[in-house]
Amino acid sequence: MPKPVRLCAALLTAALYPLSLSAFSLAIFSFFVLPLAPPLSAQVLPSFPSTEVHADHTITFRYRDPGAKAVLCSIENVAKPLPMEKDAEGVWTVTSAPLPAGIYRYHFEINGISFLDPANPVISNSLMRPANMVTVPGDGPELWDATDVPHGRIDHHYYTTSVVEGLTNNQSDYYVYTPPRYDPAKAYPVLYLLHGWTDSSYGWIYNGRANFILDNLLAEGKIRPMIVVMPLGYGDLGFIHSKIDVWRDAPSIDHNTELYTKALLTEVMPRVEAEYNISKDRNDHAIAGLSMGGLEAVTIGLAHSDYFASVIGLSAAVQKLDFAKQFADLDPKTADLRLLWIACGTEDGLIGPNRRLVAFLKEKKMPVTQIEIPGLHTWLVWRDNLIHFAPLLFQTSEKP
Repeated sequence: MPKPVRLCAALLTAALYPLSLSAFSLAIFSFFVLPLAPPLSAQVLPSFPSTEVHADHTITFRYRDPGAKAVLCSIENVAKPLPMEKDAEGVWTVTSAPLPAGIYRYHFEINGISFLDPANPVISNSLMRPANMVTVPGDGPELWDATDVPHGRIDHHYYTTSVVEGLTNNQSDYYVYTPPRYDPAKAYPVLYLLHGWTDSSYGWIYNGRANFILDNLLAEGKIRPMIVVMPLGYGDLGFIHSKIDVWRDAPSIDHNTELYTKALLTEVMPRVEAEYNISKDRNDHAIAGLSMGGLEAVTIGLAHSDYFASVIGLSAAVQKLDFAKQFADLDPKTADLRLLWIACGTEDGLIGPNRRLVAFLKEKKMPVTQIEIPGLHTWLVWRDNLIHFAPLLFQTSEKP
């Protein structure tokens, strides 16, 4: 592929996420790591559907590239990329096994290089690893679907940080979900919901559909109205420049986590409490996160149980965490948690570290709820967990 095509695609990515990395550095990273534009032979949009969802929940994927030697289709929550077969017109095709209802990210691997589907404009939110998205519908509306119920409001806040490193003009951000019929005169419980590595502050909304899940659970009377804060989850944006190898470097992980902890506690939370009517009752405070955000939620929540009464880690990236050192002073009576939820997919590479975390917490006599469901390191696992832990938060005699 000519370099100008790939560079333009990379610059477009930088324009979409100006807060998270300098435009130039993100453009260069995308240029060398993830080509967003299709090969020249595939740039004309095909006359056929590139994805076709069948009644049996299988999906047929199609990609046209007569010159390709090998094309694979990588599908979220499917362990291995599926080899595609080429027909006489150069169209590569594969049909998946039946898949549970859900929203699936996917991309094509052409001659060993990852490419997006040029015929599908629906692309996941990610700073480094965008993918196309396709939905396998259920028998009826799912909790992550937009349905005919009252909807909450989402506000996007920007602020100047003195803590987070690597942001353009030191501008950080967070999103806030307020429930339908939000009344500023009334105090609400708050959930801090943290995204994973390579995602942005918008990840839980766009990829996770958190706002629709909360709207639908509220409409069913299963949760209390709550404020949900979704902040940018990095203490140092350099943490994602190093690619996946950074997760082998404990000092880099600790540096990012320490800065992020300071940013959340001293910058984001005071702003949220000044802008919204947050309940002062610690039982009305929860923190949850996935992957990198799971690491942050667990370390921040357990260290600050004077503020957080509920702590949720989803596929938490705790593989380099020294539990005995980090949680040396952890005591079940002092922590007095209403909910400690540690969840992971059984095929996730982080299942081992999460099981070790649960074992450590049990040794400490902490009242931990261990959740393991089939799945890899994917949004299908994390959406499902939000659906199940949200009804357990902030429950009192008060009806939603």
